Amino acid sequence: MSTKNQLLTHLKEGKGNWVSGEFLGRSLMISRAAIWKHICTLKEEGYIIDSSRKKGYLLRQATESLLPQEIQEGLKTNFIGRNNVVYFKETDSTNTRAEHLANEGAPEGTVVIAETQTQGRGRRGRSWFSPPGAGIYASLILRPRLAPNEAPKLTLMTSVAAVETLRAFTTLAVTIKWPNDVLIHEKKVAGILTEINAEMDKIHYVIIGIGMNINTPLKAFPGEIRKIATSLLIETGNRFSRVSILRDYLERFEKCYDEFANEGFNPFMSRWRALTDIIGKRISVDVIHSTYTGIVRDIDEDGFLILQDRDGNLKKIISGDIALLNQRNMS
Repeated sequence: MSTKNQLLTHLKEGKGNWVSGEFLGRSLMISRAAIWKHICTLKEEGYIIDSSRKKGYLLRQATESLLPQEIQEGLKTNFIGRNNVVYFKETDSTNTRAEHLANEGAPEGTVVIAETQTQGRGRRGRSWFSPPGAGIYASLILRPRLAPNEAPKLTLMTSVAAVETLRAFTTLAVTIKWPNDVLIHEKKVAGILTEINAEMDKIHYVIIGIGMNINTPLKAFPGEIRKIATSLLIETGNRFSRVSILRDYLERFEKCYDEFANEGFNPFMSRWRALTDIIGKRISVDVIHSTYTGIVRDIDEDGFLILQDRDGNLKKIISGDIALLNQRNMS
């Protein structure tokens, strides 16, 4: 642990009480000038700290930034985010940064976090609106021992972890929209982008990126997405700790990932079905060069959407953009 983080630990252990400069200097074996230098750095990171020549230092409020030391403090995981959290105040895309790190040999469980993205990415070349300090923009590096054709199931598994996380912090009916969107009142609150580097028979790595709209006010959304996007702040009127939500998501993700590795996708099928409201609804699905219309009957053990057309034929769809249609009986 760095000297700065050791100093921060002492301030937190003070639990709202003053911590003397003499104690800090003796504990960390540094000068008062060095203590002040670290205090200034912590203030720049968003920590609110009072100082007094007679009393020492008092931590009034922890930072709201998604700093590694805040994420890792109390994190109950074995490998996700335990030893390698890469933080950017601003970057182009956490998935892009994670891809570079993965190619350089970054270990499984590495987490890349940004306060804001200038080129946040969604599926099919879309952008993800990433205002500073309002959402969670994070990517995980995985090196699963899976056949390449099994990797798309990780997206569905991730959607379960994301929805269960958001439901744990609110009473909202958060749901899954196949294959990678998380909705509240049919508006997107989170999205997942899975990218795979593999050969025919081997996965080198998988990057799973997630964007969550946490404290984004309605007026912050660009006009073109204001009608289709939402945030926890908009839906509840309350602000949430992004640190707590991200930490909870990483813990749930690791549990899901371990279960997936040991038992496969089947245990997630019932959970996924329980968290989606799309089964039985009439939709259109845009895939490359085609559009299909029908009623959603299920997802199968491979994560394919099962669509029944007006003639009763069933079609398996692995990926596409869904739009809900006027509901009417087609059976």
